[in-house]
Amino acid sequence: MNLENASKTKKLALGILFDAIGYLSFIIPIFDIVWAPAAAYLMTKMYKGKAGKIAGAITFIEEALPMLDVIPTFTLMWLYSYVFKSKKETIIEIDPN
Repeated sequence: MNLENASKTKKLALGILFDAIGYLSFIIPIFDIVWAPAAAYLMTKMYKGKAGKIAGAITFIEEALPMLDVIPTFTLMWLYSYVFKSKKETIIEIDPN
């Protein structure tokens, strides 16, 4: 599955699912050992570039440390990417001919 090119609706649904999976560590604390690196990897595959790498590192730390699992990092990254992030200005090049 190519997560990077998924639609924004699909990324939101996957992000909510991945956040819900992260909540399993409240029931099975040892689950974080497996989920922290997997979640970081999935985050870097869902969001490209520097933002994806930073989000992956934050996700790893958030999932690995106890009691921080309540933070929905996948959903927050989706909000950052599609709601709060300012659009880059496009430069229109005018042909002098």
